[in-house]
Amino acid sequence: MPVTRSIRWTAGLAVLALAAGLTEAYQDAQPAAGGTPGPVELTREQDQKRLMDLLHIASLRQGANGSNPQAPNYANYDESKATPYPDLPDPLVLKNGKKVTTPAMWWNQRRPEIVEDFDREIYGRMPKVTPKVKWEVVGTTNETVGEVPVVTKKLIGHVDNSSYPQVTVDIQLTLTTPANAAGPVPVIMEFGFTGFGARGGARGPAPGAGRGGPPMQPGPTWQQQVLAKGWGYAILSPTSIQADNGAGLTQGIIGLVNKGQPRKVDDWGALRAWAWGASRALDYFETDKSVDSKRVGVEGHSRYGKATAVAMAYDSRFAIAFVSSSGEGGVKLHRRNWGELVENVAATSEYHWMAGNFLKYAGPLNWNDMPVDSHELVALCAPRPVFISAGATQGDGWVDAKGMFLAAVGAGPVYKLLGKKDLGTKEFPPIETALMGGDVAFRQHSSGHTPGPNWPTFLTFAERYF
Repeated sequence: MPVTRSIRWTAGLAVLALAAGLTEAYQDAQPAAGGTPGPVELTREQDQKRLMDLLHIASLRQGANGSNPQAPNYANYDESKATPYPDLPDPLVLKNGKKVTTPAMWWNQRRPEIVEDFDREIYGRMPKVTPKVKWEVVGTTNETVGEVPVVTKKLIGHVDNSSYPQVTVDIQLTLTTPANAAGPVPVIMEFGFTGFGARGGARGPAPGAGRGGPPMQPGPTWQQQVLAKGWGYAILSPTSIQADNGAGLTQGIIGLVNKGQPRKVDDWGALRAWAWGASRALDYFETDKSVDSKRVGVEGHSRYGKATAVAMAYDSRFAIAFVSSSGEGGVKLHRRNWGELVENVAATSEYHWMAGNFLKYAGPLNWNDMPVDSHELVALCAPRPVFISAGATQGDGWVDAKGMFLAAVGAGPVYKLLGKKDLGTKEFPPIETALMGGDVAFRQHSSGHTPGPNWPTFLTFAERYF
């Protein structure tokens, strides 16, 4: 679950909150030096309540309990109860009921409809104008990863905060490329934790690894496997872009653009913000002569698997995606009753990933009221290749491997319309069986909540395109 930071109110704000309620208190941030108000300070509970008030939501339904089988709301892992809403929105039918029959209709009519629904209801709208980012190489290291000589650059992306100097955003990125490469190389960029703190090839904790997940896999690290292909890799620190908690929404890139004020109900959440940061990293790669910027892939696991899917869907420059254990809020179908639910992501520990409007579907509306579902997020990636990864139910059931498989199936008609191959089957495959015959690929492994066992399969898949 996301790390929670307790942010104290000033004494003046506490008095206002007691006297006038949250809806007035959040507006009265203390002025910073020079008279410009500093960012509003709210706890995640206060910020979520503020959004609920704006949406006229009295209460939210309780999410699933993933740890106590005796709990009345224990997560469902019974397939016979998993599909209360079997009918998904059709990605190839316009809102006026007309069937999409040509690529032009997809690009010009249907795709914009789907994007608008995701923007408004699910992930939030990215501002039409965002600050520019100036990249600075702050360190260059010659080292060896495995047995490969490499050059690692540490970069800071300084986000222009001239419009609101009270918030500073410095994006952290590392880029590692083979020292002996004859020219620009493909790069796989991970949303990750290692950032500036580890040597190349070091193993960082995966999101969710603290849930009693399996030990690290033996053998080469993912970085070493990438280098063995002759490619490079990058690691982007998402929390240097936007904090992973609701109390931080008036800071980071979201807080900077909003000048320290809380979000509107359709403003972007952390997933869109992290994806924005990935796009800014890709801007840099387009200027770096060691990188083949037309062959940059993006990878992430768990909450960063969600961010990976969003980045791939919204930025057509990414060539390929490895979406690992993304679960609810990622490419798991929202309409599935299995493991983590919409209600869990709407709770105080995760709501900040999404638009405020997402809360509606945890009360009073339900999952079937959503205008889109996650198969359409995968469809937004078409015609580019996507590899969807998960652990099996024993060890990674929370993320719903079958729900993600069904999203891959549901995106297939769009891939076929655009001249590409779909998953090739509607039958859920056995564990350790890779489905890689099409441009959407899927594999579940038996090693729990980790991307590790699927890296070799993903790299084999990526070789077809790189």
